[in-house]
Amino acid sequence: MKHNKFMKIYENIASQIRDGRIEGGALLPSENELADSYAASRETIRKALKMLSEDGYIHKVQGKGSIVLDVSKFDFPISGLVSFKELSKKMGQRAKTFVEELEKVKPNHDLSDKMKLGKDELFWKVNRVREIDGERIILDKDFLLEKYVPSLTKEICQDSIYEYLEGELGLTISFAKKEITIEEPSKEDRRYLDLEGFHNIVVVKNYVYLDDASMIQYTESRHRPDKFRFVDFARRK
Repeated sequence: MKHNKFMKIYENIASQIRDGRIEGGALLPSENELADSYAASRETIRKALKMLSEDGYIHKVQGKGSIVLDVSKFDFPISGLVSFKELSKKMGQRAKTFVEELEKVKPNHDLSDKMKLGKDELFWKVNRVREIDGERIILDKDFLLEKYVPSLTKEICQDSIYEYLEGELGLTISFAKKEITIEEPSKEDRRYLDLEGFHNIVVVKNYVYLDDASMIQYTESRHRPDKFRFVDFARRK
């Protein structure tokens, strides 16, 4: 019964944050006030708040309370090389990955040109959909050279390709060139994403290199435009 109680409190507060009834930057009522409001013990409230914090809805500040985070948009760093798994840790169970396609194929002319491939080189094609708060809002299209990645499984792709490359294969991912464009949704975008009437997609193209400057991966990360904010820090020299 207690489990049901704190989950109901969690879901009630989370839904208010998601739909904007509780705005980002607001301070939640104290534990005592929430306990009175929900007719629950402080222990039950603490469990609900802990889960809200783990799933990226609030940030607890000692001596101040629980500050509501802005979940209407998700910050994606422009200059960093960060995996979706690393970015999604603060979102907990709010973020899920679905591997829609995994196959080893020969490159077409466009991909051969992008990755500087020989005509007989093989690569892995991986399509992954990222779902956040029940909406499918990112399509990641990854192309990895088979000569560097001889095997790849659905389980690895669902977890983290970068962890596998660095941890299991011992490769060193060093740098990437990025391009950001606005495009019309493709057939794949319309097939895999919940576009909600949007007629544009934000596309982040990554050309990823190893420490010896060999290109290992080309990625298109295709984002529904209302959910993301691309951020960076700049300093004038």
